[in-house]
Amino acid sequence: MPIQYYIVLAAALFCIGVVGVLIRRNAIIIFMSIELMLNSVNLMLVAFSKMHYALGNAANTGTPVNVGTDAQLFVFFIMVVAAAEVSVGLAIIVMMYRNIHSTDVNFLNRLKN
Repeated sequence: MPIQYYIVLAAALFCIGVVGVLIRRNAIIIFMSIELMLNSVNLMLVAFSKMHYALGNAANTGTPVNVGTDAQLFVFFIMVVAAAEVSVGLAIIVMMYRNIHSTDVNFLNRLKN
């Protein structure tokens, strides 16, 4: 499959995530949109890693090549950080709901007083 399909899909997912963050006021929807943006970046890293690996194998004369594994390691660490972000973010959203009985981010202005 050509790399352009992955680029278009990742760009579309990222744009949907940006629109979700900018338009929605529900904290859970904003949180899911941020996760969607992170996953689109992960898709791009894996796609470019696969492309770089294929180019490295094509240029190689017969010895095994480990080209392209760095991006996949970055994806693994991004997924670990995203899992930690989910746990902390959901805890913050639950505490916000317990205090103001809403997940609307416009009500966060009341916490300043």
